[in-house]
Amino acid sequence: MNTESTLSVVLAGGGTAGHISPLLAIAGAVRQARPGARLLAVGTPGGMEARLVPAAGLELATISRVPFPRRPSLDLLRLPGRLSGAVKQAGSILDEAKADVLVGVGGYVCTPMYLAARRRRIPIVVHEANTRPGLANRVGALLGGHVAVAFAGTRLRGARHVGMPMRPEISGLDRPAARAAARAALGLDPQQPALIVTGGSSGAQSINRTLAASVGALADAGVQTLHITGRGKSVHDADGKPLAAPGYRQVEYVDGMEAVYAAADLLLARAGAATVCEVAAVGVPAVFVPLPIGNGEQALNAAGLVDAGGALIVEDSAFTVDWVREHIIPLLLDNGRLARMAASSEHLGIRNADRRMADLILEAAVPFKQRCP
Repeated sequence: MNTESTLSVVLAGGGTAGHISPLLAIAGAVRQARPGARLLAVGTPGGMEARLVPAAGLELATISRVPFPRRPSLDLLRLPGRLSGAVKQAGSILDEAKADVLVGVGGYVCTPMYLAARRRRIPIVVHEANTRPGLANRVGALLGGHVAVAFAGTRLRGARHVGMPMRPEISGLDRPAARAAARAALGLDPQQPALIVTGGSSGAQSINRTLAASVGALADAGVQTLHITGRGKSVHDADGKPLAAPGYRQVEYVDGMEAVYAAADLLLARAGAATVCEVAAVGVPAVFVPLPIGNGEQALNAAGLVDAGGALIVEDSAFTVDWVREHIIPLLLDNGRLARMAASSEHLGIRNADRRMADLILEAAVPFKQRCP
């Protein structure tokens, strides 16, 4: 335990951007609340955090990745030994950091970190991003962690609804004020209705296929489309050339989603937790096409915003050219409906989740420091 006055915060999580982005936002809010705090992130060597966390100026320690097998296998027999080794690694990191509090946002790294913190009676703070909580954060909640959730419907014992911590460039976005500059930066006409489509950094092939078949109908309706295809997933025509059509532009990646949110009249996207929460926070009308595989968490993530009138939802298998014609094009041409969706979205959105998390972390850590000899 840290017997000095400086607060020591260890933040665990990784594997995907959905874990890393809130971790970095929380770290930034803690730095603002306690400028002298010592911060350390913990992840695994092969996760995205190995690149993204140091790039954000945050120190990173790593422990071994311990996946939990879903079916009986040799890996299940090896699990106790692997988990024990990872817990020892986690304990060494906590001891060296003289941690006053452990913050976990989910991912393989969190379970051993939670177990090691519990053994040392270090306070645990959990942030769960999805409506359906992951295994690691369920463990953290069972171990007596202070639990915060991004969605009001997430079922974890003692959970507080704080929202999704996000970058200040997004949480502080003024869409009307940023619209003209964002459209210019993205190569969009300042006046024409704009549909922006993204399947995330890795892209979504089914969305890409339907959109490629819809560019003619969109152009005929006077809609311009920016298609963010995902890295390595550019869309081609029958001759193997990059797809081109009036009012249509494709890019593989956009650095800074705040520009996308400011420029779009309508966003078409998957329903990852971060996307849903960011859409609500900034008030951009959206159509969600949840990922058709997994445990159905993306549809659950979107449900609250859809019910509130801020977004539409369509199953991946039902997202066709006809659906684009019948739903997306009329919506883009109805400014009144778009304005009502934006207002409904903003009413539900939470912009200060990072500060709420920093307050919760300090609430958990300070009494622990006061107990230290």
